[in-house]
Parts: sequence; C-alpha cells; structure tokens
Amino acid sequence: MNISLSERAANMPPFHVMEVLERAQELEREGRNIIHLEIGEPDFPTAPHVCEAAAAAMCSGNTKYTHSLGIQELREAIVEDYMHKYGVVISPEQVIITSGTSPAMLLLFIALINPGDEVIMSNPHYACYPNFVRAVSGVPDFIYTDSKSVFILQPEQVAARINKKTKAILINSPSNPTGHVMPQGTLRGMADVAGDVPIISDEIYQGLVYDGEDHTILEFTDNAFVLNGFSKLYAMTGWRLGYLIAPKAYVRTLQKVQQNLFISTNAFVQYAGIAALRGPQDMIKEMISTYDERRRYMLKRLRGMGFEVEGEPGGAYYILADARRFSEDSLELSRRILEDTGVAVTPGIDFGNGAEGHLRFSYANSREKIEEGMDRLQTYLAIKTGTFI
Repeated sequence: MNISLSERAANMPPFHVMEVLERAQELEREGRNIIHLEIGEPDFPTAPHVCEAAAAAMCSGNTKYTHSLGIQELREAIVEDYMHKYGVVISPEQVIITSGTSPAMLLLFIALINPGDEVIMSNPHYACYPNFVRAVSGVPDFIYTDSKSVFILQPEQVAARINKKTKAILINSPSNPTGHVMPQGTLRGMADVAGDVPIISDEIYQGLVYDGEDHTILEFTDNAFVLNGFSKLYAMTGWRLGYLIAPKAYVRTLQKVQQNLFISTNAFVQYAGIAALRGPQDMIKEMISTYDERRRYMLKRLRGMGFEVEGEPGGAYYILADARRFSEDSLELSRRILEDTGVAVTPGIDFGNGAEGHLRFSYANSREKIEEGMDRLQTYLAIKTGTFI
C-alpha cells in the first residue's frame, strides 16, 4: 500500500525518553528488574484530598462540558496562587484551563505562529519544543548554551538574536533537562531585552526549587505567556490538567482554538485542581525535602563515577551529566546501559545536539532504587573503562 504522510509528521523525530521507557517496559515483561531513572514523573501518589474532590465531583454529576476557558473557581484559585506566591496580579479572564500543559502549548503556537515565524529557544531544550513550533510551520531559532553558564539562556544572547522574524522567546525554569533555575536578574534581563517580543515561560516545575528563590516571568513583564499545570508539583501527571496565562488581548483567539480543538477540559479533574491549590500543602513540603535529599545523593554518586555536572541543579528533579568520558554517542550509551545493567536513563540528544554526549538522570524514584541504579551503573562503567572506583 502506498502510504502518504505529511512531511512535518514523517520528519518528526521520536521522543527518545519515551522509547527508552517503552523498551524498559518490554524488558520488565520479560522478567528483568529495571531501575527507572529516565522518566520525569513523580513517584509520589496524588494527595488523598485531591482524589476525594474528583470523586465527589463525579458523584455530584460534574461530568459535563465546562466553559471553554475552564471552571471559574479554578481560574480564580490559580490567580490567588500567583498572588500569594509571587505578588503578581492577574485576572481569571487571563487563565485558560487545558488538558495538560502540552495542549496549552499547542493552542499558543497555533494562535501566535505564521509560517516562517521564528521562536528563540535554548539548545539544550525540552525535547518537544521545536516539534511544536515546526508543527505549525514555525522555525525554532536555537541559541546554544554551555556548561559555563549552566546551560541557562542569557539576555545578551537573546538581544543579539532578535530579528524581524522573531515571534516569541521561549524559556523554561526550573529547567528540563538540566534542573537549573533562572536567577531573578536573568529573568528581569530577559524581560528588558525582549521589548515587544512576547516571552513564553514554561513554569511546569515551578515550586520544585531547592537552591535559591522561585520566580515567575510575570513578576517582570506583562508581555508574557505562562505555561503551567498540576503534573509535577502535585504529582498529577495522569490527570492531564494544565493552564495557560495570557495577556488579555490574546485570550479570545486562544479560546476559539480551544473550542474547536478540545472543547473543554474534564470537569471533575478541574475540581481536583481546585482542591490541590486550596487544600493542605503538607505533602508538597515532604516531596521537596525528599527530592532534595535524593538530588544531593545522586550528584555525589555521579561525580564520583567520573560524570561532570556543572553547578548545582537547583530545581525540578533532573541532572544533566556530561558522559563524554565514556561515549560521544548518548543514544547508544543509554541503550547499552539499559540492556546491560537494567538502568533506564535518557540520552542527551533528546534535548538537542547541544546536549549530545550527556545523559539525563531523574531522581523521581525512591532512594533505595536510586542507590541500586547508581551501584549498577558504577560497576558497568568500571568494567567499561577498566577503572574500579
């Protein structure tokens, strides 16, 4: 059969971390014991009061379509959250509730990008960013960052790159894949150099900060779009609940795209989001403390094996480690580690060629599993290099 596909779909690269996960799951079905250090998913359960709120909403009949922008009470809770944490004043009319942060990104790029428009982003970057841009016929404009700047995009780099085709500047803090957090001065500088170009700030790991302060781009400019959600901070990945904060002038267009593509977000899931924001926050404090302890342990172990990690990743739950001492081919190295040791890690090439030769390690797993994974990896690398640590 002659299969005809669009070029943009046929040329889209795989999401390597998902392929690592899927191969790891195949090995598990064969009886192998796999240590998962690849996937960015909290190992904590969703808080009981959040689950109870969703169940109560379903039992009360809240299973119908909602307003396309989302339930008013949830939008108000998000506004309250940004005011409480950052002193930022926004209105519920600026908030669009989505079925996860990825749909929010799709809505935004459809609304913003015309064919040939450019979006400035760092390299390394979250794996899917350029694919979203290309899907709407936009052009990713990569700025290479390096370990000296702990892979943080700098305002002067952006200022030198902005041109008449630039439609947006995309930033991500705390960062996936590096775990680094943009300092307040860098965010302010980014707002200053952007001028009339809007900043898109992916803040999905907001709140998961261990060193330094947590900030939002909205503290420094109104000309910004914020992508956020409940997956990471509230351990709600499978709930698929996110949101987009946008300048008021863009909301009607974004709403029309939402109506056509997604109609609305699940009603009972939105009630769970209200409970997450307005309910007890004790579980979050416990999670952050646990992640921080794992972070410090994994950093020490990786450096002890010969991986290079610049700076102290201060947020999210990732470490991007330079593995070029062992191999320049991160995809093949990650495959060999999985097949030979049963430890699943993410190849750096997933995050752009600026991360080639690196591996991303997630510490969103138990301390016991992390210890076992580090032990297996150390033994493997010792045999590979002939150096026993």
